[in-house]
Amino acid sequence: MNFLAPAAFWFLATIPVVVVFYLLKRRRKVHIVPSTLLWQRFLAESQANAPFQRLRHNWLLLLQILLLLLAIFALSRPFFAGETKTGLLHIIILDASASMQSTDEAPNRFEKARQEALALVDTLRDSESMVVLVSGAVTDVRQSATGNKAALRRAIEAAKPVDSPTRLRDALKLAQTLTLAGVEQKEGGASTNAPSANSVIHLFTDGAVGDLGEFANKGLNLVYHRVGQRGNNAGIVSLDLRENPENRRQRALYTAVANYATNAVDLALDLRFEDQSVEARPIHLEAGETVPLVFLADQSKDGAFELRLTSDDDLAVDNSAFIPSLLPHPIHVLLVSRGNRFLEKALRAAPRVELTTAATLDASATGFDLVVLDDVMPSAWPKGPTLAIRAMAPGWFDIKAPVENPAVVDWKGTHPLLRFVNFDAVQIAEAVGVATPSWGITILESTRTPLIVAGELEGHRLVWIGFDTLNSTWPLRISFPIFIANAVEWLDSQSAQSSLLVVRPGDPFRLPVAEGVTQVELTKPDGEKKTLEVAPGQRELVIGDTAKSGLYHVMAGTNSVTFAASLLDSAESNTKPREQLDLGRMGELAADTQRRSSKELWRWIAAGALGVLMFEWWFYHKRTA
Repeated sequence: MNFLAPAAFWFLATIPVVVVFYLLKRRRKVHIVPSTLLWQRFLAESQANAPFQRLRHNWLLLLQILLLLLAIFALSRPFFAGETKTGLLHIIILDASASMQSTDEAPNRFEKARQEALALVDTLRDSESMVVLVSGAVTDVRQSATGNKAALRRAIEAAKPVDSPTRLRDALKLAQTLTLAGVEQKEGGASTNAPSANSVIHLFTDGAVGDLGEFANKGLNLVYHRVGQRGNNAGIVSLDLRENPENRRQRALYTAVANYATNAVDLALDLRFEDQSVEARPIHLEAGETVPLVFLADQSKDGAFELRLTSDDDLAVDNSAFIPSLLPHPIHVLLVSRGNRFLEKALRAAPRVELTTAATLDASATGFDLVVLDDVMPSAWPKGPTLAIRAMAPGWFDIKAPVENPAVVDWKGTHPLLRFVNFDAVQIAEAVGVATPSWGITILESTRTPLIVAGELEGHRLVWIGFDTLNSTWPLRISFPIFIANAVEWLDSQSAQSSLLVVRPGDPFRLPVAEGVTQVELTKPDGEKKTLEVAPGQRELVIGDTAKSGLYHVMAGTNSVTFAASLLDSAESNTKPREQLDLGRMGELAADTQRRSSKELWRWIAAGALGVLMFEWWFYHKRTA
């Protein structure tokens, strides 16, 4: 048995004081009456003059001494020490994602987790050490391994939550490397690193971490400290901006609002442009319901749309979403072809396309947003976005033998180029045999060669089709003009720029920098201004300080750019705390399954002292009744 406050045993010196009170003679008020006057003198001569009397057997004295012993024992805070290991390493992971700002804990979940982590620091032994990791937009090592409790407290108290989605996988991977024994264990001639038995990972989170199946068989000593009480929240979970297909002068905003509370709610959704209200709608959501909505808005200048959700819930960061909107402009397309009626009609049908055709490409062909090469080999390759059909520049691919009748086996339907596109029953006569290049990915493939490759080369987007479309059945399918329209939108530099103006909180924003710009001024959503230096010759600036949701304004010379950071994450908006962490097929980890290494007993001892006190009170009144 050990004691957390052994100084309390100094109170044992009060026991003799209690005994002294029982040795002292009682002093009574003396009232002289005639009948006892002679007896009073007789008794006074027979009594000793000493102030103390002989200590007699007294149950009250024993009970009071027992009560005092129990009180002193409780004050010393005894505990039974469990199994301890020398040099134990504790790794604290604080989840600092958006859902940890929920106010079902006072003042919020992150502050609750912080206090529990500080309490864990107080239990650290002299032979133990601790690491503090904060998992927000990125995993931040706030304190390396140390036994200095003051340094650990400072690291935990300095941590702050951010508006980014949960990224605990990276934190657990880092913790896994820290738990490796560092000493190679040789088994059967092979040397491996095994997790250290003297390490434990303390994960403070609400459990919205997704599937952790990759850690199921890693042997991690993981303790899940669940934070949160309820899941009372509704939020905006998606937002997209398109040109209204029925009226190209309007913008169409597609959004979805989800209710993750256990009861139905009545909400109001307000659409604003440049802080001016455009339209407000009331919304009724049942428990667990997600409702898609479409807003149509006129736009006369470049700006940013904002959606505001009026909701009395636990999480505020998902009640607003932002998206910049640039006015649509004509897309000047140059088609270089010996004649392809299907391709020409598909390009003319694409939105905002102004098409120019030519049989050859020369240096005088400038001022085009997009160049389409249809089975021609130009003398000078374009320096901008390009759609190349059975045409390739030197160095693009490692060329192999042609492939006859290649069969389509797979395509990436999630890629923007293949939105609403499928290749069922598409037959191809011949394709160029190549290997997938490092600059792109294969979005349509056969068994022997890539058929369509998309990527970025020399700072410009490129789509390459490895077969002649006229020697296939593809132009006869509805998917062909849809693909061409998707390709025009994806290759258009302004459309690509618009899509890059929205990032998740914590994700970097890449800003092209013109020559001669040496400084960039960043204005954050809270109004804070920050100056960023641009190195000589640098053509792109990476802005990583995007942890807060809202609109960011950048001034680079005379060029002004506005980009947005919005949460838009259904997993974060679903704030119901998880009782268990999903570890894949290997099982689940329940919350707070850690075993106490030390169990204090003072509460039980104090309860025993209270019982003795009540018995002493009862015994005294019974004896004197």
